[in-house]
Order: sequence, then structure tokens, then C-alpha cells
Amino acid sequence: MDLPELGAFLRSRRDRITPGEVGIVPGPRRRVPGLRRDEVALLAGASVEYYTELEQGSKVQPSPQMLGALARALRLTGDERDHLYRLAGRPVPTRATDHHVDPAMLALLDRLDDTPALIVSDLAETLAANHLARALLGERQGLPWPRSSQVYRWFTDPQQRAAHPAEDHARLAESLVADLRMAAARRAPDDERLADLVARCTEASEDFARLWEERAVRLRRVDAKVFVHPTIGAIDLLCHNLYTADGSQHLLWFTARDSEVSRERLELLKVVGAEEMSAR
Repeated sequence: MDLPELGAFLRSRRDRITPGEVGIVPGPRRRVPGLRRDEVALLAGASVEYYTELEQGSKVQPSPQMLGALARALRLTGDERDHLYRLAGRPVPTRATDHHVDPAMLALLDRLDDTPALIVSDLAETLAANHLARALLGERQGLPWPRSSQVYRWFTDPQQRAAHPAEDHARLAESLVADLRMAAARRAPDDERLADLVARCTEASEDFARLWEERAVRLRRVDAKVFVHPTIGAIDLLCHNLYTADGSQHLLWFTARDSEVSRERLELLKVVGAEEMSAR
């Protein structure tokens, strides 16, 4: 573990990233070409104070989840990500099961700045998201396991289901479990994270246990969902999915369905998202 070097490494990576690379519009009075500390903290789902302590090389030791979030926020390469973990004294995740975002997916996400978009793992964990996705869905990055998985949150947290109309709950639950069954077929039979997720969800929810035993499989390419936003109300959206070759990650983005109200509310979301970003 070398926390002072960890702080220096974070500073060096922050300095090389321009705001435009991560979807931030630079203001006219910007003093630095790279990212500011508060911007990295926002992208990684951390407080500014916590991230500042990391850069200063204090005794704060980041968790593996936070290191993964920092690697995504700073657009680290695979080698840089591994170096970050070693400096923090944490085991380097294996490439087969880690959360390092596919570079091609990340490049596409960076270009989707006018519609909500995010990158999701096959265990339904949000790996990266633009500001409109955070405005629509809330902050989903950097959550501890297993809450980081949308599957776990759906079957254990009623607040997650409240974001959609009650009449859609059964269909959305079936889709989540069918997706997870597809992931199970791709992963190794002894995959620990998958086994842990299934065990926790089975114990917490009879609905999950029943759906898991039904063994339905379905890869969602286009879906329709109604999101109940706390500020602007219900938004009827189409959900588009683009998968990596191995299916381990997918880019998810949203467009308004054939409804003038939904199109107007999606435009309003852009205003709400911009105001939230300014407030932070």
C-alpha cells in the first residue's frame, strides 16, 4: 500500500482528462484544462471531501467498489486500473469478472449527451452513466454489493419498484430474471458473484425464487418502460440495448415513445438534469 503515491497517481490522471471527454461542458472561467476534484467526485459517486483526502494521501483507504468507480470516472486503461488497486493495497480483480468498462462502449456513451444513457453489466450493475441517466434514474454507481445490482434492489427494496407503475411490475420482474438467466449461462458454473446474488435474492423474495425456477431466458434488445420521475411525472420511454460481443456489458439508452407528453417531459428532464449538476 502506498497512499501518497495513490494520491499523486489520481491527480495525474485527473489532469489529463478534459471535461468534454466525460460529458461536462466547461465554463468560461475554467482555470484548469483537466477535471476538478469536485467533478471527479461527482462522476465516482463520492463526496468532494472524501476524494480530496484520497488525493492528499491521507489514511483513507478506498474500498474495491470505490476504486472501480474512480477507474471508470478517470477513464483508466486496464493496466492503469490494476496499478490503482495495487497502490491502494487491494487485490486486483480478474479481467473476467471485474467492472472495467468496455472502451468501445464508453466511447459511445461519451457521445450520447442528449438522451439518458448508461453502461450496465450482465449482473445489472451500473458501470457508467451520463448526467441525464442520473437525472432520470438517480445515482446508481458506487453502491456496495449486492445493492449495486438492479436485480437485488428490485426484489428487496419497494422504493425501486415505485419508480414504475404497479401494472408493469410483474413484466419488469420477469425481464430482470430472464436477463440474469442469460448471464448465468455465459459465466462459469462456479461464479461466486452470480451465486451470491441468486442466493440473496432467493432468500429475500419468493417472487424471485419462483421466476428463477421457471428458467425463462430472454435478451432484451428493445423494451418499453414508464418511469415515474419525482419532479416531472411519468415518462413513457423506449429502452434500447447494445451488447458487447461476449454479452458481459451493454449500453442502454432511452428515447421517447410516440407521445407528445413523453417527448416534452424528456426535454424537461434535460433542464432538471442541468439544474441538478449546477447545484452540485
